[in-house]
Amino acid sequence: MKRLSLCHTPTPLWHHAALDALVGCEVWVKRDDMTSGAAAGNKIRKLEYLMADALARGATAVITCGGLQSNHARATALVARELGLSPVLLLRTKDPSAPQPLSGNLLLDRLVGADVRLITPEQYRARAVLMAQVADELSARGEVPYVIPEGGSNGLGSFGYVAAVEELFEQQIAGDLPAEVDLLAVACGSGGTAAGLALGLARCPSVARRVAAFAVCDDRAYFERAISSIVQEARALDDSLPEPAPLDIHDEFKGPAYGVASDEQLDFLTRVARVSGLVLEPTYTGKALFGLSRLHDKPARALFLHTGGLPGLLAEGEVMAAAWARAGAGG
Repeated sequence: MKRLSLCHTPTPLWHHAALDALVGCEVWVKRDDMTSGAAAGNKIRKLEYLMADALARGATAVITCGGLQSNHARATALVARELGLSPVLLLRTKDPSAPQPLSGNLLLDRLVGADVRLITPEQYRARAVLMAQVADELSARGEVPYVIPEGGSNGLGSFGYVAAVEELFEQQIAGDLPAEVDLLAVACGSGGTAAGLALGLARCPSVARRVAAFAVCDDRAYFERAISSIVQEARALDDSLPEPAPLDIHDEFKGPAYGVASDEQLDFLTRVARVSGLVLEPTYTGKALFGLSRLHDKPARALFLHTGGLPGLLAEGEVMAAAWARAGAGG
């Protein structure tokens, strides 16, 4: 399959004893928050395959969707402009008519001149239909549109994390990652990264024994269906892919709602930053590492995939203020 070179790879592996003590097990961090510059995070690995397909099909515009502070939408918009394509973003917000602060991911979307179309949560439930309608609109005026699903999570996008596991295998062979990793932990918002990791581990089983996907929305049953569908689509594209490695979906640590963290989760990511300097955010990575720290059957050694999301954190000053106050000025 065609693949662009968009990422700074291999991304580093990082370990900190104070983080081990806080989480309660040995934790190695795959720093996929360092895959790029402003487009950094896990989404750009998927975009290496998706954008290659878009270019091969002669696309002039890409259409995708997400929440108002979507990391995926931001990465797609930046990469699209890098490649000379026009980005159209359907972003979910409670009140599309209300003024939206230009901060975080939305600021970067606007900076590159993305065509941002705000839609309600009700409209977002029909996002596939809405993106198809936008594609028809663009086609009618002479554009060649390419639709990328939420999170870049389809069979083709999942190959970004099949390749990432192969990268981890090479790092393990080089001695940068210890052997005998019990668990590869990751936040799960649309399922594509988790699907790719499970397929990658099936090819490179020495990297870790199993995947633990920490849902940040929906429930276990939803992600079982979504990930199974993505896996089937990926294996249809490449019949050399084996059955995926074992994958556990945890939905008990997703907090009050998507994009909303509990006080306990906010306090945890604040402590992580203060003891180790590792910056997480409250929508994805903070919830996932919090979940790893609260597992009843905790692994001896875990590999945590840091999927990025710093711009989203920078839009959460008001949310984080109470957590900083509880932590105190001196930590």
